[in-house]
Amino acid sequence: MLPLLRKLWLLIRRERFQRDLSEEIAFHRREVEERFQDEGMSANAAGYAAIRQLGNEARVKERSYEVVGFQFETALQDFRYALRQLRKNPAFALVAILVLTLGTSASIAIFAFVDAALIRPLPYSNPTRLVDVAENHALTSRSNLSRLDFLDWQRLNTVFSSMDAYTGSGYLLRNNSGTEVVYGARVTSGFFNTLGVFPTLGRSFYPGEDSIKAQPVVMLGYRTWQKRFGGKSDVIGQTVSLSDVAYTIIGVLPRDFEFAPQGQAEFWTPLQPSPGCEARRSCHNLYGVARLRDGVSFQTAWAELKVIAADLEKQYPDSNRGQGAALQPLSELVVGEIRPILLMLLTAALVLLLIASVNVASLLLVRSETRKREMAVRGALGASRARLIRQFVTEALVLVIGQALFGLATAYVSMQLLTKLIPPDKALRMPYLEGAGLNLHVLIFAASIVLLNAILFSITPLIRLPLNELRDGLSEAGRGSAGTVWRRLGSNLVIVELTLAMMLLVGAGLLGKSLYRLLHVDLGFEPDHLATLRVAGPDAEYRKPEQAAELGRAVVNRISALPGVQSVAITTILPVTFNGNTVWLKFLDRPFNGEHNEVNQRIVSSGYFTTLQAQLLRGRYFSDAEDAGKPKIVLINEAMARKYFPGEDPIGKKFEYQSFDSGTAREVIGVIRDVKDAQLDSENWPTIYLPFDQDPDPHFSLVVRTLQSEESIFPALTAAVHEINPAIATRDEATMNGRINDSQSAYLHRSSAVLVGGFAGLALLLGVVGLYGVIAYSVSQRTREIGVRMALGAERASVYRLILNEAGKLTVMGIAAGVVFSLIATSLIGKLLFAVRSWDVATLLSVTAILGGAALVASFLPARRAASVNPVEALRTE
Repeated sequence: MLPLLRKLWLLIRRERFQRDLSEEIAFHRREVEERFQDEGMSANAAGYAAIRQLGNEARVKERSYEVVGFQFETALQDFRYALRQLRKNPAFALVAILVLTLGTSASIAIFAFVDAALIRPLPYSNPTRLVDVAENHALTSRSNLSRLDFLDWQRLNTVFSSMDAYTGSGYLLRNNSGTEVVYGARVTSGFFNTLGVFPTLGRSFYPGEDSIKAQPVVMLGYRTWQKRFGGKSDVIGQTVSLSDVAYTIIGVLPRDFEFAPQGQAEFWTPLQPSPGCEARRSCHNLYGVARLRDGVSFQTAWAELKVIAADLEKQYPDSNRGQGAALQPLSELVVGEIRPILLMLLTAALVLLLIASVNVASLLLVRSETRKREMAVRGALGASRARLIRQFVTEALVLVIGQALFGLATAYVSMQLLTKLIPPDKALRMPYLEGAGLNLHVLIFAASIVLLNAILFSITPLIRLPLNELRDGLSEAGRGSAGTVWRRLGSNLVIVELTLAMMLLVGAGLLGKSLYRLLHVDLGFEPDHLATLRVAGPDAEYRKPEQAAELGRAVVNRISALPGVQSVAITTILPVTFNGNTVWLKFLDRPFNGEHNEVNQRIVSSGYFTTLQAQLLRGRYFSDAEDAGKPKIVLINEAMARKYFPGEDPIGKKFEYQSFDSGTAREVIGVIRDVKDAQLDSENWPTIYLPFDQDPDPHFSLVVRTLQSEESIFPALTAAVHEINPAIATRDEATMNGRINDSQSAYLHRSSAVLVGGFAGLALLLGVVGLYGVIAYSVSQRTREIGVRMALGAERASVYRLILNEAGKLTVMGIAAGVVFSLIATSLIGKLLFAVRSWDVATLLSVTAILGGAALVASFLPARRAASVNPVEALRTE
């Protein structure tokens, strides 16, 4: 503490110290002069001899400052001098800080999302011990559990301290504005205890509250508590009507609670067994979550589950044939899909940052060449090596301070913008991204960037200013060597920039081409002028099949009468949604050995395929007259015909499904060209279509083909449904094109392509600017040479060739290296591409043409200036 106070005191007394120091130096000089005069020297000779003996006065003062503790003072002087240098060169300062801000903000913003999704642990107790438990089969590596299988796995395992199950659910909530569909989740009673999550208000589920005889209770999500119940603490004990069942509110989940697999859930209810699906072992509608016992490894747990699954397959061959165990860390389930995309974006952002840093380093190199004489003069006047080094370090710190301040501010704005650009339905599936911000991890990452750049920018000028050659710098104009140095070192930096830019451009090109092909995949139907709407009739009024069938007919008839409606149809699952809701088939004309012939099941009205404008390949469509009293019929898609009826006509074939009883026997009456039921990047699974009038459901989706704008008809659709019954709920109004463009696969591909494309565009700009700087500086340093050439008769065309050849060599080397590294880099993102190879020749050629053309334009401008040099003026300036 005392040394610090001493330094502060000396700093306050700076003027007196400087005056005293000057007087002391003058006193010593006079003493030496008098001694030399006493030895017989003249006054002038004695004065020069005293100066030589005492040394440079500025260096003596500087050393004296350092001895008495004025390092802080000199640091301030260096800082002020650095600021003056930047003010004298505003173009350099503006370009350098702008370039660094672009690279820094992009890297920090993307890292913030990487931190939120991949680095920070899930918001549960000891989350690394949590695992996702599911089954697998031939069609997919992760499929639902049946309730009975879950109970057996829960009972027989010895590797979990707890194991629970969950599934999604939808409820009808009546309020003052009518009836709306709200999303919920059904969970076993120990679900929140397994996660290690405790309510912020009230209590969690008691053991046994998921039994069929327990009273209905519900826990609220925090946002639901705030939005629907005003955040009042007396909500505990109140009741809420969900699908006409009164649930007692027992607790409110914490503000930071998230469970991405059920991200849309507002109400959490106990998983009480339903009498239908969940009573059958063959019905799969649950997923499991478990906590590993202490000391049990993931591999040990998976091995035991495989054994249990194999035993159940032997015990229940009809329902469990081919059903294996699937286990993965819960974190992999939550972020597994987005992890490769985030890592790719972070890599692209870091490459852009590297290009930006190289660009600024190049600018500093040019600037250091022009300041070589300045440094030589300062050295000759007494500046020590340490002082000159400190000056460069200080100037680098000024740059990186600006980089940090502007980069963090821009990154914060970018994070807010990117978060808001995530559609609400996607955000619910990625709740962890809400935590993206300037937290400690992000600030440490930003500090690392700044520190590395500070080191780079401090070292770069010193490379070209060897301190033992400062006297040489004083004697030379700095021109001859500067041009040579810059053509060597600066050119290498430009090659690096062009290589990195090529890598980003190729990546962006592949992602863009992948997105194009994804959005132009064969859908099997015409999406234009299609409006969709989800409809949910109250179970209390439409529980019986005939009531649900009547509701469907009433809705179709009412909407068909609306102006502008060309046709209307019903489906239980809209196209471009998912592969799932499957059943097993047993074909009646062939031997059956218990194999699982698994296919998608969709229930549609008679006008569904004509409304979609899907193609009927053979047979016929359903008719309105084919209701529950008529023979059971079915339509199949082309994928099913290929897989199960190869080389034969499927029309007239019959099969049973689900429980394989005679009541489920169906006859194939037609084959439909494949309709894209799943995500755009998924394959078409075999699918059966059942007539809605034979298997009605009060919860369905409408598909309406209009003669006008789809958006304009939504109010009329909702009003028409409510005219039938105000208690019917509607939601999720969307055009079919909107659903396709906003689908999960399209969104992820589009986000990747747009962000990497943006980084690539900036990289291209920086690379081309770097090339322009090299060639322009080379021209400025070779003005005399060019003037001599032209004075000796060289034509302008030869000058153009001289400059463009130099630029061309750099461009070719950068592109060649870029192609090699691009092939290596893009091989790592092959899983993110759709219908595009990582070595796509067309993309490589296109990017080469773009980068080569931009480089040609950038180098043409200085070449034109060189060709316009007046030989007389060029020689006169030298």
